[in-house]
Amino acid sequence: MTGQYSQSRIPKVKRKPATGQVVSRRADRPVARYLRDTKSGVIATRSAPMSSHNDDVRRAWQRSAGLAMDMIQNSGRLKGACDQVLADTVGVGLTLTPQPDMTGLGYDDKETGDWILLVKKRWKLFWHDAKECDLRGKFNGPQMVDIALRWDIAYGEVTGVFDFFNSAERQRYGIVNGTKLRLYPPSRLVQETSAMEGMFQGVRTDDNGRPVAYRFQTSASGFTQTRDYAAFDGDGRPQVLHVFDPMDSEDMRGISKLAPAFRKHIQAEMLDDATLQMAILQTVFAITLTSEAPSAEAFEAMEALKEVGEKGVAYGKDYLGYLAGSLESAADSRISVGADPQVSHLAPGEKLSLESANVPGQDFLPFSNSLARDMARAIGTTYGSLTMDHTAATYSSVRMENASIWGVVMRRRERVAAPICQMSYENWLDEEVGEGRIPFKGGYRAFRANRKRVSAALWQGPAKPTADDLKSAKASSERMLNGTSSVEIETGDLGQDPDALFEDRCRLHQRYTDKGMHSPYAERAPVPIEVVEKDEDE
Repeated sequence: MTGQYSQSRIPKVKRKPATGQVVSRRADRPVARYLRDTKSGVIATRSAPMSSHNDDVRRAWQRSAGLAMDMIQNSGRLKGACDQVLADTVGVGLTLTPQPDMTGLGYDDKETGDWILLVKKRWKLFWHDAKECDLRGKFNGPQMVDIALRWDIAYGEVTGVFDFFNSAERQRYGIVNGTKLRLYPPSRLVQETSAMEGMFQGVRTDDNGRPVAYRFQTSASGFTQTRDYAAFDGDGRPQVLHVFDPMDSEDMRGISKLAPAFRKHIQAEMLDDATLQMAILQTVFAITLTSEAPSAEAFEAMEALKEVGEKGVAYGKDYLGYLAGSLESAADSRISVGADPQVSHLAPGEKLSLESANVPGQDFLPFSNSLARDMARAIGTTYGSLTMDHTAATYSSVRMENASIWGVVMRRRERVAAPICQMSYENWLDEEVGEGRIPFKGGYRAFRANRKRVSAALWQGPAKPTADDLKSAKASSERMLNGTSSVEIETGDLGQDPDALFEDRCRLHQRYTDKGMHSPYAERAPVPIEVVEKDEDE
């Protein structure tokens, strides 16, 4: 030390202001940082501990699944919203469009096209026959996809197991294909977690985190047991169907799509119930009867008239006689409120009033609509689809609403519905080629070596909804004329198969020409483009 005190060691002296002197405080300077709270401390009131999303899903999975199923089963609005999700995503079913890469396999364009047509025909026979595609023979392929999408909303994931029937089992049921899919509810996938086994929520992984086996709760001969199913067989074919939309890279299971909206939906139900109950009470008790009959103080005053003398007593008797006559007359009348309301006669001084219900108030609909929009965003549908309320909708608002939600629909189709169909298609095509029902150059050995690229496919669903079909058709024609689109793209947006459309047009065109009729598919003369020249005076 050099005889000087450091700045931090010097005590601060607080001076008292003189009388009448105003002391100004130094205002706190704003700090440029995250989580800068307000003076009321609103951020500090919300506790948000840091945790793993994987653990959050594990802790909340069963409770969330139970709540979601209960809400869907007891809410016509949510049930209808789920049906709308199915209609937007898959319609009556996704259409297969094979995209095989036949490079180096000895196929030219015509042979590839013929092979694709054969695959489409045989796939449709398999996928739309419940006895062929379902292990239990109860549901066809599109129905199983519908169930899977409902599970995705309620449970946040889809689970199932692939199996194979041998020749004896197929002969027993009178079927051709051995490839079968059995959907197991995600609640059957156990919640067991063991670090020693490398298992988390029923999914066992290897050292690299890849799924190896799934543990399901099954029942046999009336006894419940757990069974491990391998994720893949020896040839790499998928044996377990597990589809979910992850939020975090560490997620092993999905969670209900409704989980973020539970609180708002329950509040909306409470608001509706309370409003309805208040309206019923105000409607039932909306009839009031106002009377000018004397109260207890009036009778006490008449008792005091006795002390005045005979005149007071006589006056009291006369009034009591009048009152008694009025009450006797009123007793003979009736007021009935019900299916057959009646009002015969009222006592003197009585007034019957009919009141109107004061609920819901002017703030009910805006607040209720806000809660409905929260649920619509969680499900992945539009507000109009959820509530069927198109009161203030316009052409522009409907187009914008459809445009904003269509990406969500396409994403759901590609991430949830299409993988279910693709896994089933790959296993089915492997069997078809292996057993010779679909020919392949080089036999099954060549197919097995190129299984992944030969099994590539696209899955098309329903068309994007439009507010004006004529304007959408004109826009499609403009894109075709400008060369910014193709028949495949436009038919894909309409949910149609371009190859099937081409074959249908060729067949119908030939049919018309063979009968000597004008074909609607005949070549048309190009429409000249009119150029409007402006006058120099304009």
